[in-house]
Amino acid sequence: MEQAAAARVSEPVVSGAKVGKTFANGTVVALDNANFAIEKGSFVSLVGPSGCGKSTLLRLIAGLIKPTSGVLNLHGTQVTGPRQDVAMMFQRATLLEWRTAIENVLLPTEMQRRITSEDKDRAMELLKLVGLGDFAFSFPAQLSGGMQQRVALARLLQTGADVLLLDEPFGALDEFTRERLNIELLRIVSEIGATTIFVTHNIAEAIFLADQVYVMTPRPGRIASVIDVPIARPRELSVQLSPEFNHLVEEARVTLGAL
Repeated sequence: MEQAAAARVSEPVVSGAKVGKTFANGTVVALDNANFAIEKGSFVSLVGPSGCGKSTLLRLIAGLIKPTSGVLNLHGTQVTGPRQDVAMMFQRATLLEWRTAIENVLLPTEMQRRITSEDKDRAMELLKLVGLGDFAFSFPAQLSGGMQQRVALARLLQTGADVLLLDEPFGALDEFTRERLNIELLRIVSEIGATTIFVTHNIAEAIFLADQVYVMTPRPGRIASVIDVPIARPRELSVQLSPEFNHLVEEARVTLGAL
């Protein structure tokens, strides 16, 4: 019994076996033979050239599309459609302009059931967590791009999902805002213990955030290499000046250049 319990504990939260996805009646192979296992509470970054299947893989894990081949599991059960234990965030905040920040954060709950006072309290706490407690009743037009992405992050957390999928969420922001949000993201996912998968084209960003970096090939997308990032947490931006960090960046660049 003890051995069986240990096996359940060590089971990866997200895993895929020979996962493939084709589009256009099988003529476009977006993802091919992807095998991976992501442990609970870990942070994985996906890097690779445009069109290599990074976003497709996230959509498969989220259950928004179905694989053409292979098996994909989440919390030990096969993904067959959208689920409440996984949530996704995109490059644009996609906030509803006629709703305040807190009303946007409450949207996932409102779509499921009637909102309670406890839901409102949680939404306010999440806005405070992302540094927007003073802007709860501001409309999107009154917020900067970085602040809107903070609202979107709070909305993601409002779902209660413990697997977070982020598809280039800070890609449209200036470098300074992006760095600040990367620090905030690391702090938040560490606090809540979420398993996080993050898509980016920025190699340094991928390594700064991740425990592991999945390097993907040009289409058809395959996971060509997994780079472990043995840098202790919590991390500050200054870690990017270290020889260890720069060695990992160079390893990723050489791997991508050889594909």
